[in-house]
Amino acid sequence: MEVDLRLDPFDTPWAEMRDAVRAAADGGFAGIWTPDHLDGRVFGASQVLECWTTLTAIAVSTSDTKVGPLVLNVANRDPGLLASMAATLQEIAGGRLLLGLGAGGGAGAGGGARAPLRREQEAIGRTVPTDSVRRAQVEACVQEMRRLWNAPGFLRPDPAPPVVIAAFGPKMAELAGRIGDGINAPASHPRLGELVAVARDACVDAGRDSSRFLVTVYSEFHERWFDADSPARAELAALRVDRLILYLGPPFDLARRVVTVR
Repeated sequence: MEVDLRLDPFDTPWAEMRDAVRAAADGGFAGIWTPDHLDGRVFGASQVLECWTTLTAIAVSTSDTKVGPLVLNVANRDPGLLASMAATLQEIAGGRLLLGLGAGGGAGAGGGARAPLRREQEAIGRTVPTDSVRRAQVEACVQEMRRLWNAPGFLRPDPAPPVVIAAFGPKMAELAGRIGDGINAPASHPRLGELVAVARDACVDAGRDSSRFLVTVYSEFHERWFDADSPARAELAALRVDRLILYLGPPFDLARRVVTVR
């Protein structure tokens, strides 16, 4: 199981991000991810660095660390543009891109925790459709990207980056297995095993090789995850999780944290 880091660039200048990236690479983290938000207020900040620009800078600041968005909201970018962006970053990164995709936050009932996500979408002129529409948008995005990666005149990524689809429920898990190359879910999800099983079954039903299907999970940054023999890590190993992604927000200051992965 690889251990990755998600650096959240809210109210953080690139210089601090760059230092954190170097510390993470030196500490043995196998991958570095960033979230896809445009409005810092989503996480109580005044601003946030844009995801894809930051990932590109991370890619050229490292040599063997995987990079990826956790996860891109497909509503934020046209699929054709995203196909070219992903192919370009894959070339810049030398094949290290893991392409995380998601349906974005739903409208929710009565606002609540999802209200900042809805406000972010509305601020850039996007609507927040129903869950079924957003799932369809993810599927259409993946299909269009793969079409353009093989179309004349378009940059073809070599290799095509694995498409890792975020899932909180069985419908998105089925979609991840049927059309994606991997799934991403919370490590603390009460039905994590069910989601993984649904995704793998859908992969098999679609006639694809489930042994190459990536299972990635995320959690808060905590010392318990750094003991490879801990019960928490054993539970993930039993599900054959490929990557554990730990969230870390500013101030990063990795020197005062557990930074050596074993």
